[in-house]
Formats: sequence, C-alpha cells, structure tokens
Amino acid sequence: MSQPSDRILTDAMIAEIRDYFPRYPTRQAVTLPALHVVNRYLRHVPRRAVVEIAELLELAPAQVEDTLTFYAFFPQERPHGKTRAWVCRSISCHLRGAEELMDHLCRQAKVQPGGTTSDGRLTLEHAECLGACEHAPCVLAGDQLLKTVTADDADRFLRSLR
Repeated sequence: MSQPSDRILTDAMIAEIRDYFPRYPTRQAVTLPALHVVNRYLRHVPRRAVVEIAELLELAPAQVEDTLTFYAFFPQERPHGKTRAWVCRSISCHLRGAEELMDHLCRQAKVQPGGTTSDGRLTLEHAECLGACEHAPCVLAGDQLLKTVTADDADRFLRSLR
C-alpha cells in the first residue's frame, strides 16, 4: 500500500497493523486492533481511514464500519481530546453522585458531556460501567482509574491537564 498524499494511514500505521497479521487467525480478526492503531495516532477514525483499513485487511468497508460503530470508543467526525475521561454512570456510581460529578467536570472544563475542551486537552464522556463499583463514583482518565472521586479530586485532575 503506497502513501499518496490523500491517504490517511501513514507507513508507520500500516506497519503496525501488519504486525498483527501473524497473531490473528484471519485478517478480519485484525479489524479491532487496526481501529485502535488509527485512533491512537489520529485520536479519531475518519471515514477515509475505514476504507483504507478495509483495503489493507482485504475486507469490504462495511465490515470495518460494523466493528467501528459497535463500539462507542472510536469517534469519526473529529478528534477526541488528548485525554479522554469517562465518568461511570452504573447504578453504584449513579447512587454515589456520578451525575453531579459529570456536571461539575463539565462546568469546570466548559464542555457538555461528549464534548472536547477548546484547547483539545480533554474529552468528557459517559461510560455505562467501568467495573469498579467499590470505588464509586469513578472516572477512567486515559489509562488511569480515578477512584471515589469528589469535586476536589475532579478539580485536581483538571488542573493536572494544564
């Protein structure tokens, strides 16, 4: 696959995706890892990238799109923030103030749920369950689980992004 100027996938992305080929039984099984690679580089998966992933995996674009749209993890329209923070809204987190926590974070960051700050540092999103009920309410910020988050904890987290 060459790298014409109108291509989305870089040579580095293509090489990383190809590195998965021997680890999976079929090319279709590489779809999810490929989406993660593109999302890590671009912070979203534009529609053109879906077509290029399909070409690389020898699939129909609809097959890649099916996987992409099954997961809410991959935005398509625009990049997410450098840090994505998911506020859990499972029953445990809800009962311990997750909605109020989301409202506080949104007010402080000046975004709506699902929105990205104007500087591109943070995207705030709801999560259905983070599987950490004993730490409710919790937030997954990038790869870090913030446990039993208070408004003060939320403010410290926001300051850490500056």
